[in-house]
Amino acid sequence: MAWFLYLLECSDGSVYTGIATDVAARFDKHVSGTGARYTRSRKPVRVLASFELADRSSASSAEYWVKRLTAADKRALAAGLFSLQSVLPEVVVNTEAEDGENPG
Repeated sequence: MAWFLYLLECSDGSVYTGIATDVAARFDKHVSGTGARYTRSRKPVRVLASFELADRSSASSAEYWVKRLTAADKRALAAGLFSLQSVLPEVVVNTEAEDGENPG
């Protein structure tokens, strides 16, 4: 099942970051006041962007890193000025150990 990282613009100008399997349904929950505590006092205005990820684990990891961005950087991400991949840490694969060797 695909998961999505989404960015919401709130009425106070802040940008909320969350994950869901259905962004539209989750946005409706935020608007109705049954979403996150953060959006209860800062009513969401619109979905700025959503990014599809393979699974919940990937979405949670992406959420962790995106939440550390400033509101301006989240807006730049939503506008496509840089990619979601550029925000995430680079995964290094150890190819030397593929043949069963134990490096170092």
